[in-house]
Amino acid sequence: MDPFRLAAPLLGALDPETAHDATLWTLRRGLGPRAAAPEDPILASVLWGRAFANPLGLAAGFDKNAAVIGPMLGLGFGFVEVGSVTPRPQAGNPRPRVFRLKRDRAVINRMGFPGAGLAAVARNLAAWREGGQGGLVGVNLGKNKDSSDAAADYVEGVRALAPLAGYLAINVSSPNTPGLRALQGRGVLEDLIVQVRGARDRACPRDPPPLLVKIAPDLEAAERSDIAELAVALNLDGLIVSNTTLARPDSLQGRHRGEAGGLSGAPLFDSSTALLSDMYRLTGGRVPLIGAGGIGGPDQAYAKIRAGASLVQLYTALVYEGPGLIARIKTGLAQRLRADGFTSVSEAVGAGRG
Repeated sequence: MDPFRLAAPLLGALDPETAHDATLWTLRRGLGPRAAAPEDPILASVLWGRAFANPLGLAAGFDKNAAVIGPMLGLGFGFVEVGSVTPRPQAGNPRPRVFRLKRDRAVINRMGFPGAGLAAVARNLAAWREGGQGGLVGVNLGKNKDSSDAAADYVEGVRALAPLAGYLAINVSSPNTPGLRALQGRGVLEDLIVQVRGARDRACPRDPPPLLVKIAPDLEAAERSDIAELAVALNLDGLIVSNTTLARPDSLQGRHRGEAGGLSGAPLFDSSTALLSDMYRLTGGRVPLIGAGGIGGPDQAYAKIRAGASLVQLYTALVYEGPGLIARIKTGLAQRLRADGFTSVSEAVGAGRG
C-alpha cells in the first residue's frame, strides 16, 4: 500500500505548516520513498545546455532552505527549485498563514518569504554539490520585507548563490510581500534584470546559470505585452508562468476561500495556462517557458507543454495526492506523447497552439 495513503489522515489532521514541517523532517532522515522505474527516454530534453531526464519539476515553496534536495530528486523529479531565498533570515507573516481548500484541491498561503537566509541556503547547496549527487537545482530569489532596495537584495542573492545554482529565478510575483509585484512594471523590471544579470556574469563568468523571471497570473494585457517584449529584447533565458493568484473564482467551496493570500492548486490551472499560451505567442516561442499552476495529473502537464512550456512544475497537488503523483504524471505524459505521434517531449512544446 502507498505509505502516503497511510499517513494522509494524520497529516490532514495537522495544521498545514505543521504537516509540512513533519514531511521535511521525514525526508531529511531518508525515510521518504524513492522512484523505482527508470526514466522514459521520450521525456528527456536539453534546455540551456542542461540535460533534463524529464520535464517535471518541484516548484519553489516546498524546500525553502534547500534542506531536502536529494530526497526530492529521488522521488523522480527532473529538477527542483528551492526558495524563495531572501538575503537575511526572516520569520515571514504571522500564523496561521496556510489554508487548505480540500474540496477545491487548492491552498491559500500568505507566507511572506520565511526562511533561513542566504548563508544557510548556500551551505546546504554547497554540501549537496560536494556530495557529487546528480540533478538540476534552481534557486528562487526574493527580497526581505523591510528592504528599501529590492535590486540590491536580488543582486546579493545572485552573488552568493549563482555559483551553486542550476538556474536562477527572480521572484517578482509573490502577492505576500508588500510592493513586490510592482517590480513587474516594464522600466523597473528592465533595470532589475540588467543589474541582476550583471551580478550573475561577474559571479560566474565562464558558465553563468540561466536567469528567469517568475510572473503573476493576474497581469493585464498591456503588462503581459511589456514583459514579453522585454524578455525578447533582453534575451532573457526564460519565464516561469505563473505564481499564485489573488483572484477567487466563484467555484471555490472551501471554508477558507476568503482568506488573504495567493491561491494555488486546481483552480489556478485555467488562468495560468491561458497566460502561458499568451506569453508563448507574445514571445514568438523565443523565450523558454516553465509552466506552473494547477497541475494535478498528466492531462494538465501535457496541456501546459502543448501551450508552450518546455518544463512544468507542481507543488500543491502533492498535498492531496502524495509523491506517487510524480510517477503517474510521467507515465501518463509519455503515453500521451506517443499517442499523438511525438518522439520527444520537446516536439510537443507549443503544439497545441496550431
